[in-house]
Amino acid sequence: MKQTLLAVAMLFILGSCASKKKMLSAQKQANEIQIQLDKARADLNDCDSRTAGLNNDLKAKNDELTSKNAKLKELEEQVEFLKKNNNNLLDRMSDLSVISKEGSESIKKSLAMMDAQGMQIRDLNSSIQKKDSLNMALVLNLKRSLADVSDEDVQIEVKKGVVYVSLSDKMLFKSGSSVINTQAETVLSKVAKILNDYKEIEILIEGHTDNVPIATDKVSDNWDLSVLRATSVARTLQKKYGVEPVRMIAGGRGEYLPKVANDSAPNRSLNRRTEIIITPKLDQFFNLYTPNAGK
Repeated sequence: MKQTLLAVAMLFILGSCASKKKMLSAQKQANEIQIQLDKARADLNDCDSRTAGLNNDLKAKNDELTSKNAKLKELEEQVEFLKKNNNNLLDRMSDLSVISKEGSESIKKSLAMMDAQGMQIRDLNSSIQKKDSLNMALVLNLKRSLADVSDEDVQIEVKKGVVYVSLSDKMLFKSGSSVINTQAETVLSKVAKILNDYKEIEILIEGHTDNVPIATDKVSDNWDLSVLRATSVARTLQKKYGVEPVRMIAGGRGEYLPKVANDSAPNRSLNRRTEIIITPKLDQFFNLYTPNAGK
């Protein structure tokens, strides 16, 4: 009898231990699931925030494009109005015997010149619209491609009618070096893909430093370092990612064009950067200002 009771007690104890283990295992799984859920929610919130930012950028550019279209339409209506009035005036003046043949020819030439100027205005406005649309597409594509990169490492904006991609010094280089970090090549590959998608743009690469003096056996000063870093980025874009070198200009600004005052460590960090400045082909764009350009 005692042996039977002992056996029953042992079975109860073993069953209790097994249940406890199952409960602990279940609790552990629940904790892991909760951690994964929290991370997924955080990723979703971050994605929503970035999407909202892109949508705001798109709305602003669309509003700007709508405004420019309205201005263009107004200019075209003014040109059309002037043409009609001038044609009517010419018809009336041709009936007057007091107008000499030379005067009539002069008026016709003036009207032809006004027509040519009206065409130039339309071409110029069309070119400006194309450039603004190109900038908007570039910004949206770059932000979408670099959405997983920290805003501290990459900043994209439009200034003075061109697109600026500002890459932080800490992401690209070690202190005092012009050799590109391996982890930065992923960012450059994404930028290069966008640059290769738009063959009609030119690329200016500018190196910038803070004002802390530097002098080594390879680098004379901050200006020297900024140039070396710009050419290092240009060579990487060319040799690793196929960006045509004829489209690129590499130069250095040294410490002489800071974003903010070099009066603190965080500010100096902001000033240490390499900027990829994306512009339309200016020779084609400014030809529109010159009558008969390219003929």
